Amino acid sequence: MMKYAILGFIWLCAICAGFSAVTALPAFAVDNMESTDAPDLSSVRAKIDTKDYDGALAELRGLAEDNQQADVYNLMGYTLRKTGDYKTSLTYYTKALELQPDHKAAREYLGELYIETGEMTKAEEQVSSLKQLCPSGCEELEDLQKAIAAKGGK
Repeated sequence: MMKYAILGFIWLCAICAGFSAVTALPAFAVDNMESTDAPDLSSVRAKIDTKDYDGALAELRGLAEDNQQADVYNLMGYTLRKTGDYKTSLTYYTKALELQPDHKAAREYLGELYIETGEMTKAEEQVSSLKQLCPSGCEELEDLQKAIAAKGGK
């Protein structure tokens, strides 16, 4: 009896592994890495939290060369925006959203970039995108709406 239970368990694991492999394939086809393949960004986030943007940029540049990953590009955009390099920041946010159109943080930060550059209509477009991504609301949507309100928008 135990032998059949073990064989059943092995069979179930094999089916689950096969299903996981099949469902993971489309993510690679669109040049989007699985979150388990994402680089560890805790060091970068710690530098950003302490406003060490130069240190974060140095680390992110190395990561961006080796990883086409939305989180890397989003943080690169964020760090560049915080240093005042709006044009390059826009490039990285755009790349992050090309890789992962539903990346909520990239949508929020892109909206904040538009606020900082006086493009309120484009900022509102990011609010609309976030409303679709978060029909019940989310932190990114709330933060962007607060930033728009603080700037005198809706």
